[in-house]
Amino acid sequence: MESFIIDGGHRLSGFIVPQGAKNEALEVICATLLTDEEVIIRNIPNILDVNNLIQLLRDIGVRVNRLSKNDYSFRANNINLDYLTSKEFVENCSSLRGSVIMFGPLLGRFGRATVAKPGGDKIGRRRLDTHFLGFKSLGAQFVHSPERDIYELRAERLKGAYMLLDEASITGTANIIMAAVLAEGTTTIYNAACEPYIQQLCRLLNAMGARISGIASNLLTIHGVEQLHSAEHRLLPDMIEVGSFIGAAAMMGDGVRIKDVSIQNLGIIPDMFRRLGIKITEENDDLIIPRQEHYVIESFIDGTIMTINDAPWPGLTPDLISVLLVVATQARGSVLFHQKMFESRLFFVDKLIDMGAQIILCDPHRAVVVGHDRTRTLRAGRMSSPDIRAGIALLIAALSANGTSRIDNIAQIDRGYEDIENRLNALGARIKRQEIC
Repeated sequence: MESFIIDGGHRLSGFIVPQGAKNEALEVICATLLTDEEVIIRNIPNILDVNNLIQLLRDIGVRVNRLSKNDYSFRANNINLDYLTSKEFVENCSSLRGSVIMFGPLLGRFGRATVAKPGGDKIGRRRLDTHFLGFKSLGAQFVHSPERDIYELRAERLKGAYMLLDEASITGTANIIMAAVLAEGTTTIYNAACEPYIQQLCRLLNAMGARISGIASNLLTIHGVEQLHSAEHRLLPDMIEVGSFIGAAAMMGDGVRIKDVSIQNLGIIPDMFRRLGIKITEENDDLIIPRQEHYVIESFIDGTIMTINDAPWPGLTPDLISVLLVVATQARGSVLFHQKMFESRLFFVDKLIDMGAQIILCDPHRAVVVGHDRTRTLRAGRMSSPDIRAGIALLIAALSANGTSRIDNIAQIDRGYEDIENRLNALGARIKRQEIC
């Protein structure tokens, strides 16, 4: 097990470049299963979740070549379908949340898929009903084998259908799209997720020969085709990492530029930090965060307390609630955070309370932060990362704290952030990775 040792209180300055989008990478890498021709994907982040998925594809027979540091080619022309039922494959899937996105392309191309219940963050129940209901609408049958905790899906030939999703699930939408592109006839998906990840997936699939319209809306129309072909694709910058860097710069920055962020694909993220009083300027495709001596939380027009809540795109991604909450601890004013989508994601605030933050955890979904206005800095402490996003939020808190902090279980952070300690150290942070026996 590895830990981070953080010497807090050092100012950050300079520039930093965000990695490729983790969530997009998981989707488009799985999309390479839909053709036997080569697909090239550029700007893939070197992080644990993505590397594990790439290895999983290698295990089932996909030929993967690393073309450069962050560029790969994939060719799924020799898939071992029997391996999908093996104990080894099931165990590997159980440790990786991204494995769920293999359902759709395997079912769409081969008419069968056997995938374990996926692992990942322990942030509350993340049901798969939307995926299965979508597959069922396309004509698939599925059986849950409780003794092995696996799902078996089969279909002679998927057929297009109209469906109204019960929730705008990102992975559910991605899975259904990938199953439908090779289905017979036309599929219409209403209440589809429309995050940039989904838009990018659709653009790659269209480049491979799919016929998808309605991209960027919640109403997608997919005309099935017989086969897909080779294509090349580049990942967007990771908007969650961009938001994380905004948070770190707001707390401890002495002038930080975040380069090449694809501003048009950040949605409401910069404005959510501005609601906490953070000054952000835009220059070409860069964000510049000057030193924030003080920042004041806005109130609503009628004077009531600011509320920040997550929502499907174009609302605020739930992945940044943890970072925004940490930033609010040093603001002037109070703010209510309402994390609607996962019932365990706010439990990490106990660690912030131990560090001296003034937070009231109302229930599993809501927390009120009373900002210190920088009159009291957070205290250093020892903590453990419960999930990717809480982990980076605790790291930001530790950077601003007096003294030396330690964060254990940093494999959770490594799942989503590439070489994070060295990239932040280049800005002036003092973070050491330590092996713990």
